[in-house]
Amino acid sequence: MVLSILCFIAGLVLVIFGADWLTKGASGLARRFNISELVIGLTIVALGTSLPELVISVSSAVEGNSGIALGNILGSNIFNSLLILGVAALITPIKFNARMQSREIPFNLLASVVLLLVSGSMLVGGAPGEQITRYGGLILLCFLAVFMRYTFTIESEGGDEEQVEQLSTGKIMLFIAGGLCALIFGGKIFVAGATDIALMLGMSEAVIGITIVSAGSSLPELAVSVNAARKGNAGIALGNVIGSNILNVFFILGCSATITPILLDGFSFIDYYVLLASSLLIYIVTRFGGKSVITRFEGGVLVLAYIAYTTYLLVNA
Repeated sequence: MVLSILCFIAGLVLVIFGADWLTKGASGLARRFNISELVIGLTIVALGTSLPELVISVSSAVEGNSGIALGNILGSNIFNSLLILGVAALITPIKFNARMQSREIPFNLLASVVLLLVSGSMLVGGAPGEQITRYGGLILLCFLAVFMRYTFTIESEGGDEEQVEQLSTGKIMLFIAGGLCALIFGGKIFVAGATDIALMLGMSEAVIGITIVSAGSSLPELAVSVNAARKGNAGIALGNVIGSNILNVFFILGCSATITPILLDGFSFIDYYVLLASSLLIYIVTRFGGKSVITRFEGGVLVLAYIAYTTYLLVNA
């Protein structure tokens, strides 16, 4: 048990640091090739905070632990939408612009709807042996292509730019190599530790994936969003959450399901509808709130919703 916990913690630390190093290296490399800073922010940097989910989900799928692979994505998106965004709004109200309201936020809701649809009978309660097939994974990757096309369209229209630190060639290569090594090795021991802990505690892979694994892999998003809110840049928190959610579903789960079908045994349709409800709640708050801001009261509602859902999971584990 002690060894499993140590593997779990060590793997998580390596994945988080690896994601940060690889993001810095990739951003520096992109800057060298004169890729716009806006695209870097919307793609490479956004993907960087989702790299822990990518490594953990793909590693889990390869190892045959599909419960952790899917639970990590469901739990991460719920964690992002309810807890991270809620905490950021409690620190300072989150302002957003018209483009975010009319484009990125509806895309976030679309990601949840598409995930529900490719999960087959989960739409009406689920069935034994249900899975997200490789065909479903390819559908998700097709939506990723649409999102990437949309991102480059945004660049042509102009917008806010993400400042990227300029690095020497040596630092770029060091960050990329070190990040990749940390991600690969960290992801492997993290999945092994999480799986052992789940079995020892009598918990299903689905539950531990949605709770412990997803919360741990979402730490980069939490750190970025809380830090941005504390500095008065709360809008970054919303963009970070929305971008990560979209990539989690279309890219990470798409890759995982394409590698190997994701079994849905152990998951409840409630998990899916909580994810859909969290995306819909963000859409409603930003679309019909009357002001271009997520207030502290609305942030508190999001946090309470996450606490209620987590309590439900643990009680029924």
